[in-house]
Amino acid sequence: MKKAIFLTAIAGLLLVTGCQNTNENQATGTDSQNAFDDILSKYKTDIPTKILTPNHVDSRLGDLEFYDGIPTKATIDKVYDNIDFARGVDVFLNFIPATSIEGLRLGMKDLGADTYNKVMVLDNLLDASGLFLTGNASTVYASSFFDLEKNGPTVVEIPAGAGPGTVNDAFFRFVVDMGAPGPDRKKGGMYIILPPDYNGNLKPTPNTFQDNSSVKVKVGDKMKDVWIAQSKSYTNWLILRGFLVDGKPDAAAKMWKEGLKIYPLKDALNPKKMEFISGSGKVFNTIHANDYDFYKELASVINKEPISFIDPELRGQAASIGIIKGHEFAPDARMEKILKDAIKVGNATARAISFSPRDKKAYIYEGKQWITGFIGKDYRWLDLDGHRGRNMDARTMFFYLATVNTPAMALEIPGVGSNYGFSAKDKNGELLYGEKNYKLHMEANVPAKDFWSIVVYDPQTRSMLQTDQAYPNKNSQKDPIVYNEDGSVDLYFGPTSPEGKEANWIQTVPGKAWFVLFRTYGPLETWFDKSWQLNDFELVE
Repeated sequence: MKKAIFLTAIAGLLLVTGCQNTNENQATGTDSQNAFDDILSKYKTDIPTKILTPNHVDSRLGDLEFYDGIPTKATIDKVYDNIDFARGVDVFLNFIPATSIEGLRLGMKDLGADTYNKVMVLDNLLDASGLFLTGNASTVYASSFFDLEKNGPTVVEIPAGAGPGTVNDAFFRFVVDMGAPGPDRKKGGMYIILPPDYNGNLKPTPNTFQDNSSVKVKVGDKMKDVWIAQSKSYTNWLILRGFLVDGKPDAAAKMWKEGLKIYPLKDALNPKKMEFISGSGKVFNTIHANDYDFYKELASVINKEPISFIDPELRGQAASIGIIKGHEFAPDARMEKILKDAIKVGNATARAISFSPRDKKAYIYEGKQWITGFIGKDYRWLDLDGHRGRNMDARTMFFYLATVNTPAMALEIPGVGSNYGFSAKDKNGELLYGEKNYKLHMEANVPAKDFWSIVVYDPQTRSMLQTDQAYPNKNSQKDPIVYNEDGSVDLYFGPTSPEGKEANWIQTVPGKAWFVLFRTYGPLETWFDKSWQLNDFELVE
């Protein structure tokens, strides 16, 4: 009897609830129609409601209030705060390339490399002391900035034997390759970089690996075969990499110090003496700000570069938050508060895009965690060759994590340049934790003509992870890695080394996450056709 009464009560409750939900849905529909009834009563003809605005609109900003389609003061304040916030976020995401170059310039300046003839050389490789976005400890970097506004057309003489080298402009756009992937094809040669506003007789050459035709130009008092490129900005970054010889950096460091020359074309007869500054083992920062200082860094770039440096759309975006060429960046208290909030969301967004991309094209292999830096295989991030426009998230991801923009990293040329795989998760999609132990099994015949390496990075700084190991990496060219009998290799990652595996172990830090970049220098066909694949990290209990 009691059971029957209980079931009857439940049925009655469900009936009442169902009626209430039906009535609420009907009321909502009625309210929606009622919201337009008064407005429609003012017209003599039928007006489609889709072009009208009710007096009250529920939104993510809360209630938006209008009088006959005109927003009230409260609504005006809400939406202007919202659009200023949104533009602040967009400026952060879209201008990371510009502030990243500025961060590099400031970092080089702090080391003393503040003009074209002063070159920072990592003559004992890059270690974890220097903050440098996903730099490697496998090649000898040579880094220099030159100012085309101040010095005009600038000559760069590259020695024979140079590895991958690139000039990028102040928005991290590609200007020209040098060395191995450049038109000199690792044989060395002379390049001239023209300013954006140059209007003389010199014209850019093709500058591709396939078409390496040069032209005769009078440099000083002699006619020289040169390659010519024109930049869209005054500030330009030259970054060169030299390969190790017998696992040591000495030969590459000597190559840069004896063979690299940079000088204005106008000073070719009497160039300044080159100065080489060691950055190895030194503490320095080349990374852009993730707080309000980001906007200040961007303002410096905008004020330095010509108007034509970026297109009107980007200029307008920066101007909408007060960053305008020729003007001081001085937002009022309201705008500063909004931008300080926007930078937090912008940074969080960049980190989400970088460490957990939602674009399926970001993943190198189906069902695995490895990610490519050049989504869509285009160094301009033009999606479907531009038919879908620029892939903004792909560009953000690359420049939040990395530096150096060159087609050589995006093109599939077996045996030339370098290629990359990035991973921040294990095979189950979980983060890589510093207190846990992992194994990475790499099959035999790693597709690298020159060598391969894997480096561990800190997700906070996106630079090398600071541990008891100065170089948190393994390099097939210089490290005594122990291979399995079948040619495969097992690498180990964790706070302590498994017994007997020290040669194949990279240390991590408890309480910190980490991620890696796998690099293949001189990638082979099996890398591109994916017949050889990287495996995911496996947790070792």
